[in-house]
Amino acid sequence: MNPKKIIIDPVTRVEGHGKVTIKLDENNKVKDAYLHVVEFRGFEKFIQGHPYWEVPIIVQRLCGICPVSHHLAAAKAIDQLVGVDPENLSITATKLRKLLHYGQVFQSHALHFFYLASPDLLFGIDAPAEKRNIVAVAANNRELAKKGILMRKFGQEIITTLSGKKIHGTLAVPGGVHKSFTSKQFQYFLDGKQIPSIDSMIAWSKEVIDFMKSYHFKNSEWVDNFVNYPSNHLGLVDKKTGALELYDGNIRSIDYEGNELLNIEDIEYRNHFKEGVEPWSYMKFPYMTKYGRENGWNRVGPLARLNTCSHITTPLAEIERQIFKAYTKNKPNNMTMYTHWARLIELLHCAESIKELLLDEDILGDDLVRKGTPRTKGIGVIEAPRGTLIHEYHIDDEGLITKCNLIVSTTFNNEAINRGVRTVSKDILNNQPEITETMLNQIEMAIRAYDPCLSCATHALGEMPLIVQIEDNQGNLIHEKIR
Repeated sequence: MNPKKIIIDPVTRVEGHGKVTIKLDENNKVKDAYLHVVEFRGFEKFIQGHPYWEVPIIVQRLCGICPVSHHLAAAKAIDQLVGVDPENLSITATKLRKLLHYGQVFQSHALHFFYLASPDLLFGIDAPAEKRNIVAVAANNRELAKKGILMRKFGQEIITTLSGKKIHGTLAVPGGVHKSFTSKQFQYFLDGKQIPSIDSMIAWSKEVIDFMKSYHFKNSEWVDNFVNYPSNHLGLVDKKTGALELYDGNIRSIDYEGNELLNIEDIEYRNHFKEGVEPWSYMKFPYMTKYGRENGWNRVGPLARLNTCSHITTPLAEIERQIFKAYTKNKPNNMTMYTHWARLIELLHCAESIKELLLDEDILGDDLVRKGTPRTKGIGVIEAPRGTLIHEYHIDDEGLITKCNLIVSTTFNNEAINRGVRTVSKDILNNQPEITETMLNQIEMAIRAYDPCLSCATHALGEMPLIVQIEDNQGNLIHEKIR
């Protein structure tokens, strides 16, 4: 009997292109399932030979959704090449970068929830494909769709004001930023005359959190059990207090019970992580060296960040975090669908943080760029909307890049996503071996919860891993072709 497989191609409502393959045995039971990432980029290779000061501009071309994250992670690494660590950056430069970063996370979280995730939540897993989109959301709940569009626009306006463009603009330069804010510019976001004010953003963020809490409580049996499996969680935390940190902090990992596995400074990451590879995907599999490939992988992103941090510094988001944590009695939350709720708490945190910075006179300062003793290696770590993002660069005596290593958020989540695909495939197909729209949508939902950016994740140098295999129903390889 020939082997059977189901292919979902493409995976929809994610950034980039991916394919899922589910292998069935002779009894129509799931044998295995994979997320194949079929794009290839190559940034780690072709950035070599470029002057280091070009890097923050070039690498943001990895992505059109989270370019600010790559811009700032690269900038933090390049700062070190000119001898400036995060604590030595000027107050003005630091706060302007943070304002840009919060604007980026705010607009990205709004995009994912309103445009990509809300159709699943509003219409349910049984809804037909033509209804699971933002157009249907607008038709069904015009006010929700309108607020989602305006919230994303607000974040984009922050980005445009600071960097010159909504996508692929420039603020950071080696050792700082190239311009500051003006009082007229920040009034634009405070007074609400031309666009809804930052106070509106905070209020709307609270409203959508209330919507999400109501959804979870009404659908708790399904939400709690959908792709629920133990995992490690990793994110940045404040070096002194352990608070949620999106711009700069220690890399912390905990296991599914809350035991700390790792707590290191960002420059130490090389001593603690390795990257595994598989022949069926361009995307790597990072893991903590001490715990090995099988036990050392982590989830990253909003759910992981709320699991690893001790608290949130902004008051409204902290109240919501406590409600969120109370549901699991302050233990780590390993339920995949709770990522959406966690993402919205971060949305509120970003709105509160943006307001704090807009009212901070330090962003009007003129101490913009600093220098120190040059180095030949720089490492920048930041929390992108989708999770922990690492950039590392080495340069020669002429300031040209000789080596680059990038570990992006979706790469960190690669193992978790694949396990999620496997889990939901077995739960559905093994109980009801019928290919339905509901089954296909649930597999996509298991992936979509991570808000994966497949473009960002497929940057690695290597040969095309194209392998075609034919197996019999016992899993024995009978023919193989490798190119």
